[in-house]
Amino acid sequence: MKFPPQFLLILATLLWGGNFVIGRAVAGDIPPITLAFLRWCVAFIVFLPLAYSRTKREWHMIKNNWPAVIIMALTGVACFNTLVYIGLHYTTSINASLMNSSTPIIIYILSFVFLKERLSKFQIVGTALSLTGVLFIISGGSIQSLLSFSFNKGDLIVLFAVFCWAVYSLLVKQFAGQLPGYSTFLVTIALGALMLLPFTIYELLTTSVAIVWSPSTICAILYVGIVASIIAFLSWNTGVVALGANKASIYLNFIPLFSAIFAVIFLNEELLLSQIIGGIAVICGVVISNRKK
Repeated sequence: MKFPPQFLLILATLLWGGNFVIGRAVAGDIPPITLAFLRWCVAFIVFLPLAYSRTKREWHMIKNNWPAVIIMALTGVACFNTLVYIGLHYTTSINASLMNSSTPIIIYILSFVFLKERLSKFQIVGTALSLTGVLFIISGGSIQSLLSFSFNKGDLIVLFAVFCWAVYSLLVKQFAGQLPGYSTFLVTIALGALMLLPFTIYELLTTSVAIVWSPSTICAILYVGIVASIIAFLSWNTGVVALGANKASIYLNFIPLFSAIFAVIFLNEELLLSQIIGGIAVICGVVISNRKK
């Protein structure tokens, strides 16, 4: 059965929205680095049969771009979700998902700084508006917090995670013609899990958070490892191929919407006015910056 690309893109953002809520829900049952490590172990086991033969054929392409693949594994696999799960110990899933929406803006900034790409007037206005929205979210709408720089450390950790994802996305964009998608994804999963292994061992030996092997914890690991990683990834890629990257990127704005709905329903999180105003500013900034004329 063939699904419309719009449906696949919305499905992917729905599943990614659930990832933020799951990470927050099991914060007290499993340490964050361990959760990230188990996520990618599950994802590798599931994805290996799907991409193994393709990876063997395309290995020479990965080998020729080895430094980029390592950095992609570090930023997109090892760092991004790990930092998100750490940040979710200190902030809400709504805040985390709202700041994740600023990813395109950070990509524009990095492209301007490192690749010397010129920003259009829409990108400049959109960037300013989105960054204002991010500041509004992490400050809780308090001018006093902005003046005293007393931000929630969980928000700042998630913001750094978004920076890592922006670096990863930029590399994916730069090496799109040189690196095959599925094979590179499989290799970066394996490398990212290996990078996380020593930190996971250290965390398990030193943390005060013991793993609670309950049905909910196991389901959470399976969700983030299979649903949020493999199913969402395949749905997103299929939709992007059909509609194009520019049109598809707008759909990322559904992530905070779904996260907020799930968080209010399942975690009893309160949707604050500062989150609504900041979220609208972030999303409007992204929409404006994607305008061509």
